[in-house]
Amino acid sequence: MRSRTLAMNLPNFLSLVRILMVPVLVVVLMTKVTNHEVIGVVVFWVASITDWLDGYLARRWKQVTTLGKLLDPLADKLLVSGALISLVELNLAPAWMTFVIVAREFAITGLRGIASEEGLTIPAGPVGKWKMGFQVAAISCLILGPRLDYWLYEWTHKEIFHFFIQLNRPYTFFWGMGILLLWGAVILAIWSAISYFHGFWKVVGPRIMAGNSHLTGPEDSE
Repeated sequence: MRSRTLAMNLPNFLSLVRILMVPVLVVVLMTKVTNHEVIGVVVFWVASITDWLDGYLARRWKQVTTLGKLLDPLADKLLVSGALISLVELNLAPAWMTFVIVAREFAITGLRGIASEEGLTIPAGPVGKWKMGFQVAAISCLILGPRLDYWLYEWTHKEIFHFFIQLNRPYTFFWGMGILLLWGAVILAIWSAISYFHGFWKVVGPRIMAGNSHLTGPEDSE
């Protein structure tokens, strides 16, 4: 019985582990320890794998809990936000792109809170899953890209690993791929936010307009 209880709680435990890995990732990247790019991307990948694993196990074991619904998206937002903000500080990611992605997460979290207050759950669409995939790929390239480009350029002396896109500054190949993937993540973030707001308003909007929503109704008094 005890082992079964532990197994049933494993998805939530993995979400909690992912949250705890965020400060580890930030410290590794910001302190620039030896091989911090390699260590950082490994920490990020392990945390990203737990994102898939906790959802898979929760569905397989039929252990989708209220706590899990809270921890899982919170862990995702903290992981992506922590990684991107660190990359901005390291001058590896544009600040405005990071702002768009982080602002989207705050906005959707607020809408989810309102929907929850109304007793409703609005599931994430497929665009949101694509967005997360682009974010993981972009962050991985931005963290490890400069080191990979350095290794490959030293090994091959091919200019493609030294200059990939010439804009306001040179972008090396893998770092440049990270910027392109981040563009994709920004576009998908905006798209998924519009899609989520449309679904939210379709369900909650009529209640608000009719004055039957918790937002427009009288405040409960004790």
